[in-house]
Amino acid sequence: MESIYAAEMPPRHIFHICPESDWNDAVEAGFYYGGELDRQDGFIHFSGPEQVRETAERYLAGVTGLVLLKIEAERLGDALRWEKSRNDTAFPHLYGPLPVTDVERVTGLPLGSDGLHVFPEHD
Repeated sequence: MESIYAAEMPPRHIFHICPESDWNDAVEAGFYYGGELDRQDGFIHFSGPEQVRETAERYLAGVTGLVLLKIEAERLGDALRWEKSRNDTAFPHLYGPLPVTDVERVTGLPLGSDGLHVFPEHD
C-alpha cells in the first residue's frame, strides 16, 4: 500500500459513505464500484477515521439513507493509494472495485437532532 505519511503508518481502517441502496446493489453484484463522483474521478473516495466526519459534513450534510462502510486498508493491496486532497492531506483512494467481502462492517448513519450524521465509535 502506497503511503505519503512521512513518519507514521496510515490508519488500519478506512471508511466510505454511500446510499444504502447502492450498498444493497453491491452486495447482490459482489462488488461496489462507487458513486457517480467516484466513477467520474476514476477511483473510490475513502476517508481515514479522523477525516470521515468532516467528509460527511462537507459533502453529505442532511442526506438520509446512508451507510458507513468500514474496511481494513491492508486488504485492498496496491489498488489503494494515499494521495493528497483536501487541505493538502492524504486521503485513501481505491483504484478498482471494492469486493463486498472486504467490508468489515456496515453501519447506518442516521441524522441527529442537530442535522449531523450520528457515527458509531471507531475501534
